[in-house]
Amino acid sequence: MNVAVKSAEKPKGEHKTPQVIKKVGVIGAGQMGTGIAHVIALGGYSVALNDLKKEKVDESVHTIEKFMRRQAEKGIITEGDVKPALKRISYAPNFEAFADCDLIIEAATEDEAIKRKIFADLCKNLKAGTMLATNTSSISITRLASTTDRPEHFIGMHFMNPVPLMELVELIRGIATDDDMFALTRTFVESLNKKVAVSEDFPAFIVNRILLPMINEAVYTLYEGVGTVEAIDKAMKLGAHHPMGPLELADFIGLDTCLSVMQVLYEGLSDSKYRPCPLLVKYVEAGWLGRKTQRGFYDYRGEKPVPTR
Repeated sequence: MNVAVKSAEKPKGEHKTPQVIKKVGVIGAGQMGTGIAHVIALGGYSVALNDLKKEKVDESVHTIEKFMRRQAEKGIITEGDVKPALKRISYAPNFEAFADCDLIIEAATEDEAIKRKIFADLCKNLKAGTMLATNTSSISITRLASTTDRPEHFIGMHFMNPVPLMELVELIRGIATDDDMFALTRTFVESLNKKVAVSEDFPAFIVNRILLPMINEAVYTLYEGVGTVEAIDKAMKLGAHHPMGPLELADFIGLDTCLSVMQVLYEGLSDSKYRPCPLLVKYVEAGWLGRKTQRGFYDYRGEKPVPTR
């Protein structure tokens, strides 16, 4: 699969938007990186997947195969789609392995210092035309782009979790993002059967600007004793027809990620309504991060989840 767009002429010495995306690098083989690699490989593109340990990438590919087989059983894709898609995914042991990529998507942990270091190290190994994207759910695209040698070829590409199931991708331009680059990445995202919502570069963009304060308020409701975990989730599922209760959803997202987004909102907008709930801070400090650590607002270590408060 290739996606192409006509590129305007650039002055000599500037990074030039590639006319075709053929190979995509993905940094981070966690929940988000795994989902992103999954949909890109199914979209017909070659994917180079990087993480600190090869075991993590192997685990990611195993998860992708399992999920693709489930999709095939449900008729979402065909059985014949699975093997070719898996063959398109390769292990990238280091950033040098991204040298022939046309686009690289960073999907590391939601920590600005880590992301900035990744981009600073990454740029030393790339060809001039390689475009960069970050899957950040809250951090300034302009600020991250400034870490690189190609801010005009940098964009926010925020996939929703779980990536194979969720239709939306937020596209966020930094102050320097080039028009050609924006057009090409939009076409690329749409080629993955995703819908695009364009957001301005404000803290947490659109989805998390609305969603995370609701989750934080649910935690405050628990903290203040207004309701139990079970009551709060039941109230929102049955009273507002939410598919998941806000505390269950927080566990699914990861309480550390929820806290990071709230901190970005609180610091970026200087408004007390975004102050992270002390109970959310306490759970993160305890290492109770939700499903990924088997404990959060629910305990997942038994046969069925049990509220922890």
